[in-house]
Amino acid sequence: MGEAWIIDAVRTPRGRGKAETGGLSGIHPQELFATTLNALVERTQLDPRDVEDVVVGTVTQVGEQGGCIARMSVLAAGWPNEATGVSLNRFCGSGQQAVNFAALGVMAGQQDLVVGGGVESMSRLPMGTDKSGLDGHNRHLREQHPLVPQGISADLIATLEGFSREDCDAFAAASQERCALAQKEGRFDGSLIPVKDAEGNVALEVDEHPRPGSTVESLGQLPLSFDKMGAYVQKGDTLSFDEKAKQVYPQIDGVDHVHHAGNSSGIVDGASAVLVAAPEYAKAQGWKPRARIVSMATAGDEPVIMLTAPGPASQRALAKAGMQASDIDLFEVNEAFAAIPLKVMKDLDVPHEKVNVNGGAIALGHPLGATGAMLLGTLVDELERRDQTTGLVTMCIGGGMGIATIVERV
Repeated sequence: MGEAWIIDAVRTPRGRGKAETGGLSGIHPQELFATTLNALVERTQLDPRDVEDVVVGTVTQVGEQGGCIARMSVLAAGWPNEATGVSLNRFCGSGQQAVNFAALGVMAGQQDLVVGGGVESMSRLPMGTDKSGLDGHNRHLREQHPLVPQGISADLIATLEGFSREDCDAFAAASQERCALAQKEGRFDGSLIPVKDAEGNVALEVDEHPRPGSTVESLGQLPLSFDKMGAYVQKGDTLSFDEKAKQVYPQIDGVDHVHHAGNSSGIVDGASAVLVAAPEYAKAQGWKPRARIVSMATAGDEPVIMLTAPGPASQRALAKAGMQASDIDLFEVNEAFAAIPLKVMKDLDVPHEKVNVNGGAIALGHPLGATGAMLLGTLVDELERRDQTTGLVTMCIGGGMGIATIVERV
C-alpha cells in the first residue's frame, strides 16, 4: 500500500445559510466549489489535466446541487474537458469521505492526483429539500428502526450520558471563545479563500456565523429547540419521537432536552477542497507535502441514538494505525451538537485541551457536505502552527454512522 500526501487544502468562508441575506446565498453551489478548485491551481500551479478525479461530498443532491455537482463544478471552473468528477452522499460525513476516497485511490496505486472535498449551499437548498424524510418514507424500515430527528438523538445522548444543559452551554461558550481568538490571530487564514460574484466583486472573505462574546449565561436564555418536536407524532405513527426513543432505550424516564440554537451547529454555506497526491508525482512537481493520510475508518452504531459512532470509528482508525488516542496531538470533532464532542472526549478519554482548539461548528457553522474536508484543512494548519505531528478528524453521521481520518505531518 502506497502513501497519500496532502499537498494543500482550501476552503471558502462559511456564510450564514439565509436566503438573500447570507454572504454566499447569491453564489451558485457549483461556483462555490469551482472557487476552491481554482484556488488549488493558483496556489500549487497544478495542471488540471493531471487531476484524475474530483470527488465531491454533497448532502442535498437535488436542484442546483443535483446532476453530479462534481462534474458540473469542474466545468464551471473552466477546467479542461478531460477532468472528471463524482459526487457522493454520506450525510454529514460526505466531505471527509470524499477526501478519504481520494486518498484510497492514491494509496492503491491507481491514481496519482485527486481532489477530494465538498460543498453545501444551505441558503439555497435547505435541509429537507430532497423530501427524503428520516427513512425515505419506508414503512418497513420504520418498523425495524423508529428513527427520530438528529436533535432528538443528541438530546437522547445527553440524557443517557448525564450531560446537562449547563455542560452543553459551557462547551458552546468555549467554542465561541476559541473561535474568536483564532480569528483574531489569523489562524484560519492559511486555508481561507475569498469568494467572488460573477462581476468579480468579493462576496465574502470571512466567516460570518461566529457569535463572539457568547457566555453560559447568555446561552442559558435561549429557548430549547427540540422539546416540542419530541412530542410530535408523525402521520401514520402512534408514538411521538420522544416515545420512540424511550421505546428503544427503556432505561430513561424520558428525553431530557438540552440543545438549542446556541449549542448546536449553525446553518451555513461553504465549500472545501483537499489536493491529494502520490509521493512520486508530488516529488516530480517539486511539491512539499503538508501531511500524509495515516489511516481512515467508518463505523456504525444504533440508528435511533444515531450520533454515537465517532468514538468507534476513531478507535478503528487508531487500531489500523497501531496508535492510541493518547498518541494524537490534536482532534477535530464536528460539533453537530454539543453532546457529540462531549461524548467523544468521554469515549476516547481525551482532554478538551486537545479538541477543537480553534472552536468548531457551534461557532463557525456546519455546511453539511463541506465540513469534513474543512476540518482536515483546519487540522493541518493548526498542527503546523503548533509544530505538532498527528491529528484525528471525526464526525457523527445520520443513520447511526461515524467517520475518522488520522493524518501526520510529513
